[in-house]
Amino acid sequence: MSSSARKSLENRKKNIAAIVGVTVAAGLLGFASYTATKPEEPSAATAEKGASDPAASPGASAVPRKGAYPELEALARRDADDPLAQGRADAPVVMIEYADFKCGFCGKFARDTEPDLVKKYVADGTLRIEWRNFPIFGEDSERAARGAWAAGRQGRFWQFHEAAYADGAKDKGFGGGRLKELARAAGVKDVERFAEDADSGAARDAVKKDQDEGFKLGAASTPSFLVNGQPIAGAQSDAVFERAIEAAAAASSSSGSSGSSGSSSSSSKEGRQ
Repeated sequence: MSSSARKSLENRKKNIAAIVGVTVAAGLLGFASYTATKPEEPSAATAEKGASDPAASPGASAVPRKGAYPELEALARRDADDPLAQGRADAPVVMIEYADFKCGFCGKFARDTEPDLVKKYVADGTLRIEWRNFPIFGEDSERAARGAWAAGRQGRFWQFHEAAYADGAKDKGFGGGRLKELARAAGVKDVERFAEDADSGAARDAVKKDQDEGFKLGAASTPSFLVNGQPIAGAQSDAVFERAIEAAAAASSSSGSSGSSGSSSSSSKEGRQ
């Protein structure tokens, strides 16, 4: 076999391996999303015990956690300077959210569920939330994602997030003028700099990095979540997230771990200040 033919064969093998890897990840996320969020029917004995014993509640899950994957847990960045995150960088639980500002279910989660999780778990140091821009609804979604990133450059990502997910906000679109309106509502001080940042190559690269991560995982819809490696698909009820967070916290406590080694204990852009 000639050297050129051998090189071509090696390249084809590499491409096939890459495709297989992505397919396996997609299958893992899809299956895990189902198993992690499907309702469980407690036995009569468990239900009776749980009514009188707080330790038997769903939040006090034993370890290892069902439906959690180390490969997915390792995606937590735990960067104390990440403006698109809130909560301590060494929090025992990290929830990664892949979402789109044009997504109605993402907005529902942002308005109805996330604020309670922040009050209950971020405030006491249990939970860290890391946002991933995952625009899947076209150019309007891409612009909103870049705008969110640009707001983060001035420390106002979570305020922009709140304004962009306000009831009815997505129906107004995310054109250039609209993004500036949202930036002002979010308290961004330098709106012209915001506009430049949102249209920059750095913004496009940052959004693509998050987007590629989501696609490689096989996230086919928004919102999608990872709670210490446990996938959760969709804007589930508060109880689903609370169970996952409390089970992850219990597992972390049992293993004597409080976040990844070497991570800063400082609070990362605490967000809604």
